[in-house]
Amino acid sequence: MRSSQQQSGFTLIELMIVVAIIGILAAIAVPMYSDYVTRSRRTDGQAALMQVAQELERCYTQYSAYNNNNCSVVSGGAVSQNSPEGFYTIAATGGNLTATTFILTATPLGAQLSNDTDCTTLTLNQLVVAGATGADTSKCW
Repeated sequence: MRSSQQQSGFTLIELMIVVAIIGILAAIAVPMYSDYVTRSRRTDGQAALMQVAQELERCYTQYSAYNNNNCSVVSGGAVSQNSPEGFYTIAATGGNLTATTFILTATPLGAQLSNDTDCTTLTLNQLVVAGATGADTSKCW
């Protein structure tokens, strides 16, 4: 006498369908996540530009010049420092930093340099006019 036993489990087809669905979801999620990371790192550069601009305004208030070497952010008549998270370098040199004007430039470093093609540089001047260069500058600020 043979008793009929019912076996339970997943068939190969069911498992393949689940793997295909996970693959499709991953193909959509990974690029979106990468874009999110790039945009969130871009805020590091924006915040650093605003911080250095505020420091330069304090210098102008104290010394009547943006390029005074007594300022905390000015060294040798230039500005050069990394952003707090280290994804950008902030600089103003030569004609971009005078007694009455400045143009700060944030240039991406490391992974941000290779991933952020929309905004290859961010700029900010003494009139708080923000600018950018890159493939799609409308996304930069």
